Amino acid sequence: MMTADDVLSVLAVLRGAGADTWIAGGWGIDALVGDQGRDHRDLDLLHRREQEGDVLAALAGAGFTETLDQRPVRFVVTHAEGREIDLHPLAFAPDGSAVQQSFDPGSPFPYPAECFVTGTVAGTTVPCISAEQQVYFHQGYEPADRDLRDMARLREAFGIATHF
Repeated sequence: MMTADDVLSVLAVLRGAGADTWIAGGWGIDALVGDQGRDHRDLDLLHRREQEGDVLAALAGAGFTETLDQRPVRFVVTHAEGREIDLHPLAFAPDGSAVQQSFDPGSPFPYPAECFVTGTVAGTTVPCISAEQQVYFHQGYEPADRDLRDMARLREAFGIATHF
């Protein structure tokens, strides 16, 4: 499991390495809402593609090793104690927007500049992606129970529409 203390520790390690990262996925939703709504098996992090070497070196220094390589879309690092980080490289444009490659090479995932926001984990301000961007990424697949609960939390907290 990935705890709030684990999340803050990982972010501190990466910040110390000068790497820019943003929380996405379940922990990103928790950060937006401001409290932990469920247990998390992993931490989804977005990072600047050009900083990937720094990200990997910092995480290796914290005991993480790469366990899955699906580049350029994503890769996973795992700690010996079982904590996982799902990393997503982003290519940024001068206007602050970014794209992430997808498994369909002709359809990368867009990130508008305004989707890079902050939230809180255990009372600490953290970088994350917006509620609208979270909704965008929770499309095109059959949702698990946790996805249904996460979208319900966003609807309740932000009054936004979701597709499930």
